[in-house]
Amino acid sequence: MSEYQYYEFQAVDRPLTAGEQQELRALSTRARITATSFVNSYEWGDFKGSPSRLVERMFDLHLYLSNWGSRRFFLRLPKKFVDRIWLNGVLSEVDCVETRIVGEHFVVEISRDELEVEDFDDGAGRLAALAPLRANILAGDLRMFYLLWLTGVEADAFPDDTPEPLPGVGPLDGALEAFAEFFQIDSDLVAAAAERNAQAAGGELQSSDIDSAIRALSEKERLGLLSRLYHGDLLVGVELRRRVRESVAERTRVEPPKARTVGELRARAGEIAAARERAAEAAVLAERERREAEAAEARKKRLAALAARGEAAWREVDTDIERRNATGYDRAKSLLADLRDVASSQGRMNEFEQRLGALRQKHARKAQFIDRLRSLSQS
Repeated sequence: MSEYQYYEFQAVDRPLTAGEQQELRALSTRARITATSFVNSYEWGDFKGSPSRLVERMFDLHLYLSNWGSRRFFLRLPKKFVDRIWLNGVLSEVDCVETRIVGEHFVVEISRDELEVEDFDDGAGRLAALAPLRANILAGDLRMFYLLWLTGVEADAFPDDTPEPLPGVGPLDGALEAFAEFFQIDSDLVAAAAERNAQAAGGELQSSDIDSAIRALSEKERLGLLSRLYHGDLLVGVELRRRVRESVAERTRVEPPKARTVGELRARAGEIAAARERAAEAAVLAERERREAEAAEARKKRLAALAARGEAAWREVDTDIERRNATGYDRAKSLLADLRDVASSQGRMNEFEQRLGALRQKHARKAQFIDRLRSLSQS
C-alpha cells in the first residue's frame, strides 16, 4: 500500500437531507453514507470534496488521517455556546488550530502533520472516541483547548512566565486521552497538566451536585426544556448540562489555585519524564536479573543431571568428537565446559585436567578440535 487516507464526517445536531446525501454520493461512489455520516478511505487517488466546506454546510465533526502522518479533527459548534474572546486568547499562538465564524456556527479546525507513524491505522473508531469532546465543550468543559494550548508549549510559542489557561485537566476522560494520543501531544506535559483536578475547569461533577442543580431549576425552566426536547431540539441536553455546571460553579465557588506557568509545567514534565525513564530502566534491570536467575537455576539443574550421569557423559564427549565435524566438536567442547564446572564444584579439578589431557593426546591430529580445547582452557 503506497498511501492511505481516511475520511469520516458526522452530523450531530440534524440529519442530512436526501438532497445532501445525493450530493455526497456524487463526490464518492464507494463511500458509506447515512443520514448522519460519511465514511470513506483512499489507497489511490484523493477525496474530491472540501472537508472544510462540508463541515460548514452539513457536518458537526470530521476526522482525517493518512499513513504519512497527517491528522485532522474539525468541529462545528453553535456560536452562542462559545466564549470566543477566551478561546482566541488561549489559541492565538497555537499554529495547529484555526477558527472562524460561519453563519450561526463556530468552526474549529485542528491539523497536525509529520507525526510519527509506527503501525498501520485504518482510522475506524477514531471519530467515535473523539466525538464526546463536542458535547463536553458545549456543556462548558474546555479542557480540549488546554491540550491544544500544550502544543504551543511544545513548540516554545509562549514565554516561561505565561500562565496556564485553566486550573488543570485532570483526571483525563477517555475522549481527552484519545485526543492527546491522536495528535501525539507530549505525554509528559499532559501528565503534568493532569496532576491538578479540573473540576474548576469544567471537569466531571458529582451526582449529588447535578441533582441539586436540577431541583433548583424553576418550574418554568423545566417545562421549557421538556417542551423543546419533545419537539426534537437536540441541543436541550447540552444546554441543561451547561446550566447545571454554571449553577454548581456558582454555589461551590472557591478561590482557584494559583495558575502554573509554562516554565513550571515544563519543569514538572521534565521530572515526570526522568521518573518514567528511571522506572523503565529499573524494569529492564529487573527483567535482566530475572532471566539471569532463571538461567542460573536451569544451569544448576543441568549440571546436577550431568554429574549424575558419571562416565556416560565422558563417553558422549568421545562420541561427539568422533563425528569429525564442526557440530560434533562444538558439542564436545560445550559438554566439557559443563564437566569442568561439575568437577570444580566437587573439588575434583585434578582428575578433570588429567582426563582432558588424555583427550588432547588421543585426538592430537584433529586440529579443529584441539583449537576448541585451547579456547576452552582460556575461558
